[in-house]
Amino acid sequence: MTFDDLGLLPELLKAVHEAGYTEPTPIQAQAIPIVLQGLDMMGGAQTGTGKTAGFTLPMLQRLAHHASTSSSPARHPVRALILAPTRELAIQVEDSVKTYSKYLPLRSVCIYGGVDIKPQIAELKEGREIVVATPGRLLDHVQQKSVSFAQVEVLVLDEADRMLDMGFIPDIKRILAMLPATRQSLLFSATFSEEIKKLADVMLKNPQLIEVARRNTVSETISHRVHMVSADHKRHLLLHLLKESNLSQVLVFVGTKFGASRLSVWLERQGINATAIHGDKSQQQRSEALEAFKAGTVRVLVATDVAARGLDIDDLPHVINYELPHTAEDYIHRIGRTGRAGKRGDATSLVAPEEKPRLADIEKLIKFKIEQVTLPDFDPGTAVYHEDRDRVRGRSRHGHIREREEHRPHGPRSSVALPRPAAHVPTIAPDGFDFSKPYEGKTGEGAASKSAAPPRRPVKPVAALLGGFGKKNNA
Repeated sequence: MTFDDLGLLPELLKAVHEAGYTEPTPIQAQAIPIVLQGLDMMGGAQTGTGKTAGFTLPMLQRLAHHASTSSSPARHPVRALILAPTRELAIQVEDSVKTYSKYLPLRSVCIYGGVDIKPQIAELKEGREIVVATPGRLLDHVQQKSVSFAQVEVLVLDEADRMLDMGFIPDIKRILAMLPATRQSLLFSATFSEEIKKLADVMLKNPQLIEVARRNTVSETISHRVHMVSADHKRHLLLHLLKESNLSQVLVFVGTKFGASRLSVWLERQGINATAIHGDKSQQQRSEALEAFKAGTVRVLVATDVAARGLDIDDLPHVINYELPHTAEDYIHRIGRTGRAGKRGDATSLVAPEEKPRLADIEKLIKFKIEQVTLPDFDPGTAVYHEDRDRVRGRSRHGHIREREEHRPHGPRSSVALPRPAAHVPTIAPDGFDFSKPYEGKTGEGAASKSAAPPRRPVKPVAALLGGFGKKNNA
């Protein structure tokens, strides 16, 4: 089957062919005919399966009869609303909308938090048929009265399971209550939990269910491996992998924002060009870091799970889990950044002994055991790397250079401390005082007068405002 067999408009087919696509993916082949019929749909698909084009192309075709070259905002009301959990995913979806609608006079806008809201308000006032938004910023525009849902015909909820994880379901329910009852609704999710099914019952009407792969499965084009290592030496192992394997483009996942920043700084100090991306970064900083990574000027991108969804990086070869995620499903989303569109990918996890329960949960979810590759110098069961190597290299267990190190003679160690030769210290002072004898105070009147405590000075009065009793005369 080709895109020509799906009944798409010539304008859309031209844009698809220029983008280099000829055959639809399984999710596209199933979703496009359903959406073109105007039916509600619940789609189950993993990341990297092409689901964005699966709803974008038929949505554009359904809105094509509203296309207008008029500059009047009244001719460009919001007719399609696409909700995404993260800024990165929203930007990616809107890029796809622009790519496929280049030969149709339909306008789109992407609105998300972390940036100034005024330019977004200005774009909405000019009129936009398609709005791609994150839930929180969309509600900000609702409060600003800069967006109207009165003529919305199509609603798309992308990555619904991620919306649930990030706590956006209450915001989504508020948005659903503002939309017209008569509309087409599409919901996409990698997993279908009970909460997602309840949301689908509220959002969809007699939906068509399509699944292109088993739930919680990973791409067969990805190779998996695990390296067991103590938590204290993970960064040394990461540096070893980067240098010994000469990895060129690596996405490294950590658990916290602070950990991401600290690891990227440490890699920079070791001569590895790295940067971090996480929720505390501004949108401009995140965009610049991502573009530098895509362009190859940054070798390692250290990210939190904010980047596990929505990062669209062509031919990303390597993903490393510096820390395993707390939720097993997030492992699938993380490694879904590589091995996309049938290309080969590599997923490596650095697992500390205390993370073994998480590894077991992941293996239970994906239904196969991940190969464990032992590196003797970093295996937690070996003592060579832990203390001896750090001592030889003059570093502490945490990688800090020791300021002072005793030089000991070569040979077998002894548990008995050898006595040091005592240095010659004079015991008789020039004035005849003997330091080796116990101190004895002087006796007599002179001693008494010298040892007597000096008379105390009268206490000065303190002002009432400073907590005293007021000023007194001492005359």
